Amino acid sequence: MEFDTFVRHKVPVIALVGNDAGWTQISREQLPLLGSAVGCGLAYSDYHAVAAALGGRGFVLDSAGDTGGDPGDTGGDPGDTGGDIEARVVAVLRAAQAECHRGHPVLVNALLGPSDFRQGSVSV
Repeated sequence: MEFDTFVRHKVPVIALVGNDAGWTQISREQLPLLGSAVGCGLAYSDYHAVAAALGGRGFVLDSAGDTGGDPGDTGGDPGDTGGDIEARVVAVLRAAQAECHRGHPVLVNALLGPSDFRQGSVSV
């Protein structure tokens, strides 16, 4: 909801949301401790659409290169190469910067797949 404030006060910021459709860091502790990750699995929410609905600008970034497509499709195309993905990331971030330079707050919804990043970290 901060985007409502950003829009009203004309604060041109870029927010990058790493959207892994879950409370993964919490789940990593909860599953071994309680035997269940209940409440930690979420959906790939359309955070970019929320920012846009509040008057900002929103972009989707996923490995398939979509900028507004299916949030559930995070696997990319079988023929994708690292260079193609990198070019799409750069294109979306440049578009976000352009909107920010025009005075708009921007949210980039980066759809992430599951990973073991920060495995063993402690949630505080």
